[in-house]
Amino acid sequence: MNPVTHRVHVRVPATSANLGSGFDTVGLALDYHDELIFTLSDDPADTEAHVIIEGEGADTLPRDETHLVVATFRRACRTFGLGRLGFTLEAHNHIPQARGMGSSAEAIVAGIAAAAAFAQDGELNRSAIFDLAATIEGHPDNVAPAVFGGLTVSWDFSTAEGVGSVPIPGGEPLHGGFHTVNYPVDPAITAAVFVPDYELSTEKARQALPAQLPYRDAVYNVSRVGLLPAAMNPGSLAAATTSGGTVDADGKAPAMPGALAATANTLLYAATQDKLHQPYRAALMEPSWNLIERFRSHGYAAAVSGAGPCVLVLHYGDARGPIDAIAADDLTSGHWRVLHLPIDTAGVTVERG
Repeated sequence: MNPVTHRVHVRVPATSANLGSGFDTVGLALDYHDELIFTLSDDPADTEAHVIIEGEGADTLPRDETHLVVATFRRACRTFGLGRLGFTLEAHNHIPQARGMGSSAEAIVAGIAAAAAFAQDGELNRSAIFDLAATIEGHPDNVAPAVFGGLTVSWDFSTAEGVGSVPIPGGEPLHGGFHTVNYPVDPAITAAVFVPDYELSTEKARQALPAQLPYRDAVYNVSRVGLLPAAMNPGSLAAATTSGGTVDADGKAPAMPGALAATANTLLYAATQDKLHQPYRAALMEPSWNLIERFRSHGYAAAVSGAGPCVLVLHYGDARGPIDAIAADDLTSGHWRVLHLPIDTAGVTVERG
């Protein structure tokens, strides 16, 4: 199969996984992107990858076939029926590496989306991109929001050996493997991501987790993660009463904007509580954990972003000033920087030509 275009520009958002309670299942796309340009070689004899990196990882990432974007692009090209292509990759990286903002998921989604854009015209087949990306990554929590944008809840649908697809009466069979549901996010929800000057490998973060958990802790997290879709889109609630406020029973936002904000922030605070993973990882990222506890002591929905060590703070409405004030000492220390970001709702995008 011949490529349908000579050049593809891919834009992939940063992501934050877990959001406290949703360990290995929940992800959120952030309006902060890596941009990658793939340009095919004019020389038919040139089948190599030529990699140019600007920004994050410019001093550490490989510039050969071992680069995750390149390796993923090669695999995806075979999947989509393309041969071995020679190309130049210009990677303009903004997403920090090894900080819990989905840099590896971004690289995988970028490589697959680029191959798909070279293989076929029209809109991206996001379901196919997600399936391959989750398979390569091994878990779907970061790749799902990178592909679809917004808030995603994902799972691995396993069936008994030999059973295959499960028939759904009146619908399409639900195939085995990874699945995701994309939830709307209120545009008033903002994210502040505090980025430290130290890294933490996902492998070390996983090694800190226990093999078994108390039953009550599992119940604790189940009750919290069920709140996340409502917390991220509080105006859609038909009726919800908490200690912080009420959403009208007619499904509309309360008459007073402050009441909706109070409800949303109360739900966000509760929904980001966690006993499954963050307490066990706290010792690996003590500065991050201290910052999370400080924010939560002021009533803000703070959590580790992914496996850390970035800290995510979610809020309904603009709270940039108060949030920065709470972290003032950290920001002036020179060891932290903050990104105030909207939520990305588009997911991965491509431009051909």
